[in-house]
Amino acid sequence: MLHLEHLNLVVRDIPETLKFYQAAFPHWQVRGGGESDWYGKKRNWVHFGDDYQYLTFNDRGEGENRDLTGVQLGLGHFAFVTSDIDGVVSRLAEAGFAIDKPGANAQHRDNLYYIDPNGYEVEFVQYRSDKPEERNLYED
Repeated sequence: MLHLEHLNLVVRDIPETLKFYQAAFPHWQVRGGGESDWYGKKRNWVHFGDDYQYLTFNDRGEGENRDLTGVQLGLGHFAFVTSDIDGVVSRLAEAGFAIDKPGANAQHRDNLYYIDPNGYEVEFVQYRSDKPEERNLYED
């Protein structure tokens, strides 16, 4: 079996980034961190997650993230499944983050998208069925 353990993201500012992800994942914590040298440039890093999955944030990112309305190579978005999408929305709103766009109109799932402080598009989805044939039904 394979599963995704972590995503390694280059960000501008770790505390600003943590504000978004701590609101979305109140049960996660900073697992560790430190300083490293990336091809001659000092940067800080943090692992934020639980015992099994995490996000790595590396600071001192430069420039802008890819244009999400374009077709450039790069990360389109990443998604997290939640059992309480309303709670995610509420916590992110309280932390000052607004929904960027709604997801598809689907009978068996609710989803929506945010843009994190670094320009990464993050999707949150709540499935309304445990049946794969319903969860994976793509409606127009």
